[in-house]
Amino acid sequence: MNAFTKPSLLFWKDSESLECVSILPEAPNVMTFSFQSPSGALFSYEPGQFITLELPIPGGPIYRTYTISSSPSRPTSLTVTVKAQGNSIGTRWMFDNLRPGTKIKAIGPAGKFTMMNHPADKYLFISAGSGITPMMSMTTYMYDSGRDCDIVFVNCAKRPSEIIFRERLEHIASRTEGIDLKWVVEQKDPYRPWTGYSGMFNQLMLGLMAQDYLEREVFCCGPEPFMQAVRDVLVGLGYDMDRYHQESFHAPLPEAEVVPDDQVPQEEKTAEVTFAASGVTAKCNETDTILTTARAAGLNIAAGCTMGICGTCRIQKLSGDVHMVHNGGITDEDIEDGYILACCSKPLGAVSVDV
Repeated sequence: MNAFTKPSLLFWKDSESLECVSILPEAPNVMTFSFQSPSGALFSYEPGQFITLELPIPGGPIYRTYTISSSPSRPTSLTVTVKAQGNSIGTRWMFDNLRPGTKIKAIGPAGKFTMMNHPADKYLFISAGSGITPMMSMTTYMYDSGRDCDIVFVNCAKRPSEIIFRERLEHIASRTEGIDLKWVVEQKDPYRPWTGYSGMFNQLMLGLMAQDYLEREVFCCGPEPFMQAVRDVLVGLGYDMDRYHQESFHAPLPEAEVVPDDQVPQEEKTAEVTFAASGVTAKCNETDTILTTARAAGLNIAAGCTMGICGTCRIQKLSGDVHMVHNGGITDEDIEDGYILACCSKPLGAVSVDV
């Protein structure tokens, strides 16, 4: 699509590729990749949702799930802001190979981590590192609405130079009274004075940042140890944890289990999975997942988190029973329609799936 082509009135669907249109360095080892649809279709999603990218690395594609950092109030493009860790494979491929004009496949958007599901008068957004991305999306969305909002926005980073979106958020906050930014760093940058909070996020800091924290809906995102620390702070202060929401691609406690009564997988029992669309039938143990069985049979099912969170591996079950323990990556409606998540579904006897 030409940069000045009039956008289509249609909305993008993941049957169409995404085209990378720009790359912006945000912080050390952090990049924002902007995408548009080649057809000019607009993007529709809820602020805070994620998308799964199919990355064509050598040896076969891999799937990586990233929170959308842009806002649906700006629907002509979709952005993901990613940080490359030392052991990154997918993100490092993006840094080294993804350029304007490159087209890649994607699945989604999906996810329930959005303030749209939890309307409130006051919000407290707490994040660390790249966990700031869903908070950026939700904050931008509320700012773009033009309505008054009340957000205390807390972000923790190792040092000030590693705060993602700092300048952009400070610009937004300078144009409304409803966004209160609080930065917390472990250490300052050399030769650059720091007047914000220093140290690790704690109860004392929270009381200074938002005295009315008990009245706020809390959204939290970051590494699991950080989120555990935040939960400990809130519990210790008597916060109503029913109003606490977090996004994580680390396995939480199982939220939902779908299994026939009195049937659980037995390691000593064998099962059989028929991949109907491929004409392949594979033997396995009942404790093997549909995903691992497919891979052992040489079949590829798209999968992201492999923990029942992202929903990338959703497939149609044609017959048979499975034991499925997931972490929110599939809706009750999908389950009623016969869908399962291959990564966390184990066959009970003979099962047929549309793969």
